[in-house]
Amino acid sequence: MNHSQIRILGIPMDLGQQRRGVDMGPSAVRYAGLYERLARIGCQVEDDGSIQVPGRDERSVKANLWTETSGGGLRHLPEVVAACLSIYEVAKSCAATPELPIFLGGDHSIAIGTVGGTASTGPLGLIWIDAHGDFNLPETSPSGNIHGMPVAALIGRGHPDLVDLGHPGPKLRPQEIAMIGIRDLDAEERQNLAASGIHVYTMRDVDELGMATVARRALGHLNHLARIHVSLDMDSIDPDTAPGVGTPVPGGLSYREAHLLMEILNESGKVASLDVVEINPILDDGNRTAELAVELIASLLGQRIL
Repeated sequence: MNHSQIRILGIPMDLGQQRRGVDMGPSAVRYAGLYERLARIGCQVEDDGSIQVPGRDERSVKANLWTETSGGGLRHLPEVVAACLSIYEVAKSCAATPELPIFLGGDHSIAIGTVGGTASTGPLGLIWIDAHGDFNLPETSPSGNIHGMPVAALIGRGHPDLVDLGHPGPKLRPQEIAMIGIRDLDAEERQNLAASGIHVYTMRDVDELGMATVARRALGHLNHLARIHVSLDMDSIDPDTAPGVGTPVPGGLSYREAHLLMEILNESGKVASLDVVEINPILDDGNRTAELAVELIASLLGQRIL
């Protein structure tokens, strides 16, 4: 893929979870110098500003309630669907160009739109880098937070408004998804993910095999595909290194493991689009997490030590 033409798109959305602050993630990454860093490594960069999404303060009191489903619930479903439809259309348009879009979240529910829109133009693999599986269903989710459900929705499981967003049915096949960094799953989510056909590399796999092996095995599962979407949740990184996330989980990827993963993904030549999500500046320490995100994006787009 051509990594020289980059389009930055902010998605200041925090509807998919309850903790406030991730809507400021795009601003934090821009403040950390994303545009300038990418320009220094030879990229032609356009910053298209932000995709407009509903804000919590615009909603009625009634919309604050869960949208009830059998056995569970979905928080802010209509607003998330409306936002992801807008995101889907932008991602679909980007996929028809030679540019590589960088979608700056926002919470991870944006991936229903970014991945769905990108996949609408042809076969697509997904590398999902996260502490969490994001494979809950309305009936298995303890919280009703949609940022814990995007992968399930993308393979056709969950609420029909999420599954059929943009175009009807699944957007990806399970065997064309590889997860890296997983270490925090809900009980029923764990069972469903284990049986799903998705290739899951937990932190134990990273510990035992090393990141180079994990990264290359993950890419091997997607070797038959020409395009890969990378969805990077910053809570995949150990919170000692990336403290500014809403759902930190100890024992995550180290600084060098994360960079090595980005470098190997770049070498594949197949990365076509990127999400960077769940940065919460309110919880950060001097914008460290956003600065790390900028460094990782640069590694993914070709920055090298030598």
